[in-house]
Amino acid sequence: MKAVLCKAFGPAENLVIEEIDSPTIKKGEVLLDVHAAGVNFPDTLIIEGKYQFKPPFPFSPGGEAAGVVTAVGESITHLKVGDRVMALTGWGSFAEQVAVAGQNTLPIPATMDFTTAAAFGMTYGTSMHALKQRANLQPGETLLVLGASGGVGLAAVEIGKAMGARVIAAASTDEKLEVAKNAGADELVNYSECSLRERLKELTQGQGVDVIYDPVGGGLFEEAFRSIAWNGRMLVVGFAAGGEIPALPANLPLLKGAALIGVFWGAFAQRQPHDNAANFRQLFAWHAEGKVKPLVSQTFELKQAGRAIETLGQRKAVGKLVVKVR
Repeated sequence: MKAVLCKAFGPAENLVIEEIDSPTIKKGEVLLDVHAAGVNFPDTLIIEGKYQFKPPFPFSPGGEAAGVVTAVGESITHLKVGDRVMALTGWGSFAEQVAVAGQNTLPIPATMDFTTAAAFGMTYGTSMHALKQRANLQPGETLLVLGASGGVGLAAVEIGKAMGARVIAAASTDEKLEVAKNAGADELVNYSECSLRERLKELTQGQGVDVIYDPVGGGLFEEAFRSIAWNGRMLVVGFAAGGEIPALPANLPLLKGAALIGVFWGAFAQRQPHDNAANFRQLFAWHAEGKVKPLVSQTFELKQAGRAIETLGQRKAVGKLVVKVR
């Protein structure tokens, strides 16, 4: 089978595509014929040795896949050969086949194509877990989404609206904000043209925002937290801005009675698979109703996977990027 390989930590341009043996599945695993694979921020980190997991060389990046089950290992009862599925792989999806744990694999609705499914799992799984289990977002609350035009940001906008929140989308350009508006955002803030804090004060009549969703990190982290409401919750989702991880003066959560909450969907999916499956049942229902729909702005061939990762790493992507394998 063909696979994109990382043979040493380094930039995406160092990735190669080669013929390798198909994976062998173990007990509790399934073998997946990959049709499409989503590109995510962890892919930019894992190839440079900056992610919390460091697979042995050579490995294929790609943390999520959509395709067809072609073999089922011992003890798997909820899947069968021929099932159309999405899977959280961690790595290995930029290949024609991947072995994946059965508990990380979910059947997809008949109405969902593989490209959509490849763009769905990680971004919507992360944002649903963040807003439901971690923030306990309630109808009528105000949700601020930073980096609102990216994959997880757009998912957070859509899910926030589906949960009944008033959504404020923040991004660095009007073009990005237009994408967030089309996803359902109620208010837009271009933080390159105005003070984020002052604009949020205006939009909330000085009350602040109830929940902050931050996949970006960087210079706006503290400014956003200073705009939080009493009993507010700030979700630490990721650090797409790169550079130094932001710090927060410990007195700020005290003064606002507010919480700083970590979001690690991958660990949640492993530790609480039944809750994760329930999240996806709701997400699939919302998808069928047209309330959530991934924006796939670009697709790439398997041999272009390195360019896809580079595009995402340079923050040039709007919505999701997908590698089409078959």
